[in-house]
Amino acid sequence: EVITKHFIDPLSIVRCLDPADPLPAGTRGIDIGTGAGFPGLVLKIAYPGIRMTLFDSLQKRLRFLDEVIGALGLTDVVTVHGRAEDCAHMPEHRETYDLAVSRAVANMSTLSEFCLPFVRMEGCFAAYKSGDSEAEIASAAGALKKLGGTVEKTVSFELPGSGIGRSLVLVRKVRRTPAAYPRKAGTPAKEPLN
Repeated sequence: EVITKHFIDPLSIVRCLDPADPLPAGTRGIDIGTGAGFPGLVLKIAYPGIRMTLFDSLQKRLRFLDEVIGALGLTDVVTVHGRAEDCAHMPEHRETYDLAVSRAVANMSTLSEFCLPFVRMEGCFAAYKSGDSEAEIASAAGALKKLGGTVEKTVSFELPGSGIGRSLVLVRKVRRTPAAYPRKAGTPAKEPLN
């Protein structure tokens, strides 16, 4: 169950990326709300050539991840403590990542406001969602338009041998995110864009 939910699930992102070279060396990625490192740390282990930022609002989670990173001898992976609503306005993070990923953090509208400001033009944001998320994805269309993104593809599948349905939503950044987004801390979750 751990292998399926915490390793196969994060790696399923390859279903919606370029099959020939899903995460090429040098790709700059950020995992928003990484928790215990899923999916970001797993992607870094599987694709050691990428540069990964593990981002979370709880420092104790990041201290744990720093220990794991050290024990595994990983390079080009850093942890960043903060709230997405604040860090996405910092020049070193704003629109600088090729790929943002997030799993089980918030609804699609809120998640898009957290993640798209980090993504560079023509980069993408991949949301890991449950298998039954069509209505949630459809309701985020207005938010995506305001934030400069468009759904490029949605891939639905079942985790092997689990009966658990999953959807990966790949959002392409087609316009710069307006400076007003993300809104101040707490607002995206309380008042999702529509």
